[in-house]
Amino acid sequence: MVKNSFFSIILKEQEENKENRGSVEFQVVSFTNKIRRLTSHLELHKKDYLSQRGLRKILGKRQRLLAYLSKKNRARYKELIGQLDIRERKTR
Repeated sequence: MVKNSFFSIILKEQEENKENRGSVEFQVVSFTNKIRRLTSHLELHKKDYLSQRGLRKILGKRQRLLAYLSKKNRARYKELIGQLDIRERKTR
């Protein structure tokens, strides 16, 4: 399993501020870390359906948090998706 040092740096920055653990940004970063870890796991174990289900649940949680953040503060949302290098949500 390959760990991305960039995300661990972001998590360390967030962990330094213990009061900030409940923030939307911290939760999105930790979900992104879990998503990347599960994705690399599923590349090796294609038939691990329970992990696939967990991945879908985490993706949904992250999507809802990002939607909330984009409604409340668009600047923080843009900065966060830029830092994490994830795509912006498609609008209908």
